Amino acid sequence: MKATEVLADAYGRIREVVHEVVEGLSAEELNARIDPKANSIAWLVWHLTRVQDDHMADASGLEQVWTEQGWFTRFALPLPAEATGYGHTAKQVAAVLVESDELLLGYFDAVHERTTGFVRGLSAADLDRVVDTGWDPPVTLGVRLVSIVADDLQHAGQAAYVRGVLQRG
Repeated sequence: MKATEVLADAYGRIREVVHEVVEGLSAEELNARIDPKANSIAWLVWHLTRVQDDHMADASGLEQVWTEQGWFTRFALPLPAEATGYGHTAKQVAAVLVESDELLLGYFDAVHERTTGFVRGLSAADLDRVVDTGWDPPVTLGVRLVSIVADDLQHAGQAAYVRGVLQRG
């Protein structure tokens, strides 16, 4: 199995978890926070998708799906277009409200499609390309792609936990 196939499989697993967590939830459930400083399912999935979109756009040299396909406008969040959720305060988390599971999954699926298309088109040599010299050692594309998977799965798991808490209560 090629490394790019392994990466595509990993991104597919993120998709599976995100869909299991989000599908069938009402806007109220998606936007609920288990306490005033907690992240909602909507914020967690929006954030993991924004980070993936941002990092993939940077790695591929393409515009972010968020702006290119008009998701920024459709979500109509009171945040700058470049916001990804990194470093958000509790107040900013509370501002990320979604109207439906379809909206949230639509954006996620558009980013997933872009990501997997990009990953499947890579060669093994592409994974050694340095994409960030701000770290020691510099970050390669392969390391960045694995980092996105790790971060996204962590947030997807957090969203699954929140769904469980909400459905128990």
